Amino acid sequence: PEALGGLWGFRPGRVRSAGALVWARKGLSACGLWLVWRASWELLDPPSCDSRIRGEYPIPYLPHVPPVPVGSDRVCAWTSGNSQESRLTAAEDKRLLIEELLRERILVLDGAMGTAIQARELTAADFGGEAFEGCNEHLNLTRPDVIEAIHRDHLEAGADIIETNTFGSSALVLAEYPPLQMKAHEISVAAARLARRVADEFSTADRPRFVAGSMGPTTKAISVTGGVTFEELLGTFFDQAQALVEGGVDYLLIETAQDTRNIKAAVMGCRAAFDRLGREVPVAVSGTIEPMGTMLAGQTADALAVSLEHVDLLYLGLNCATGPDFMTDHLRAIAEIAHTRIACVPNAGLPDEDGNYLESPEMIARVLERFVDEGWLNLVGGCCGTTGAHIRALAKMVEGKAARSLPTEHATRVSGLETVEFTEDGGVLFVGV
Repeated sequence: PEALGGLWGFRPGRVRSAGALVWARKGLSACGLWLVWRASWELLDPPSCDSRIRGEYPIPYLPHVPPVPVGSDRVCAWTSGNSQESRLTAAEDKRLLIEELLRERILVLDGAMGTAIQARELTAADFGGEAFEGCNEHLNLTRPDVIEAIHRDHLEAGADIIETNTFGSSALVLAEYPPLQMKAHEISVAAARLARRVADEFSTADRPRFVAGSMGPTTKAISVTGGVTFEELLGTFFDQAQALVEGGVDYLLIETAQDTRNIKAAVMGCRAAFDRLGREVPVAVSGTIEPMGTMLAGQTADALAVSLEHVDLLYLGLNCATGPDFMTDHLRAIAEIAHTRIACVPNAGLPDEDGNYLESPEMIARVLERFVDEGWLNLVGGCCGTTGAHIRALAKMVEGKAARSLPTEHATRVSGLETVEFTEDGGVLFVGV
């Protein structure tokens, strides 16, 4: 069902049950109600990972390894104590803290990792040899000092959150640099521990710093490129999520997403990892809207928000693809309906013919300030082409600014490539046909 329903979203007033559909349409027959509920429920809320792992819905592609034992060294660096209870308490405290801060003020995410790495003009030897040149994730093992310096630059510039250098650390992506796919777990854990250590050095009681575990879209998309199954992606994201949580991230960031089916595989992979580890961290999603106005798979920004309404996200955002100006209408659309926090992490404009990004820190800050003043955002940051200077300008811009408040309306919407809202005067609406 998840492969068929990857693009569909259904939000019945935030109460997902058959009875909750009664309000949806005064004149809709009982049979019609049941059909709408059955189609949307099976497509949009497939059996939970918990039930799959218990064996009710077997998933043989997940490795059969025991949960992390109590007292193991494979636990978050920021946790204290050796008991399962202490680990759960620490995770819950971290989530409550970051949620509170996102309500109180606008947080700042770091800038582009790839841009910073390119600026250092590294050689093949830095990457571990010619065969691995260009694999930024391998630097977590071969040149951790470089990655640490980049993290420090962004924190010194005013970032509240740094991302791990793991955008392409999944085995699916690392397979392009054989045999690095065999080191996928090691690379992700090392990246998370490195970012954790640096963030902890900068954290104070008044200014805590956080680590987001970066999970890129991989090099394959079910609806765009093909060549991969939902199950394969779920297993890939499961492995990456487990490694990042073991390394100590505060939350997982599924970013630069271009296909909602990939996103749902990633979300389910994260849930499976939490079940395996026996504890949970928040999950955030950041989609990418191309200049044509949709994701590569064809879905609009508001349709993406509806498709993920059933997921308890830390925040939903947009990143990459364009500069902030092109994001205006998409952010407005999301802000009107999303019952979660919102992030905007644009490129420094569109690249020129030489691949250079030309929007200055002042230009980026000026546009994002407009979004902030509209009350659309809880988090800002920089993607491709942004540097420490961009982050410094954003950090200064958001000082004293109010964060977005969640909407109180509870309309009923479904989504495919676009969003459809249930209205009192509408006719019968078939979902999943």
